[in-house]
Amino acid sequence: MGTQMNQERTTQRDRRARSVDRSGGFTLIELMIVVAIVAILAAVAYPSYQTHVQKTRRATAAACLTELAQWMERNYTTCLSYSLTGAGCATAVTSAQLPALQCRTDVASSYALSFAANPTATAYTLRAVPQGGQVSDTRCGTLTLTHQGAKGAASATGCWN
Repeated sequence: MGTQMNQERTTQRDRRARSVDRSGGFTLIELMIVVAIVAILAAVAYPSYQTHVQKTRRATAAACLTELAQWMERNYTTCLSYSLTGAGCATAVTSAQLPALQCRTDVASSYALSFAANPTATAYTLRAVPQGGQVSDTRCGTLTLTHQGAKGAASATGCWN
């Protein structure tokens, strides 16, 4: 009888041990299913994220063009010309004379900000040319802003929204 009780205890112990082993981890199939689901989600989310980053950089460049246009207008009220700046309005305005605003530093890796051509006494056109990672933004391309406030983009409408 003692032997039979020992066998029953051993059998119960073995059952408990097997049930603990089975519930202690994941099978390879379960792990592969999770990896596949994560890969599918990443394949959908990453392009969307890249598009959002491009739109954000574009909006920052557009805001910086507006800030530079404000500087040009303030300069015009001082010198009565878009083409002159500095003490006594004796310096010709070129892209090199554009002020070193914080926004220019913020977009420097994504956009090159300059004049489309040197400004005349009565007109200017500022532009933001994509560079670096923003070159792949083929939807809008180069953004422009004129002295009349006309906003443009090389490839599409709605790029200033």
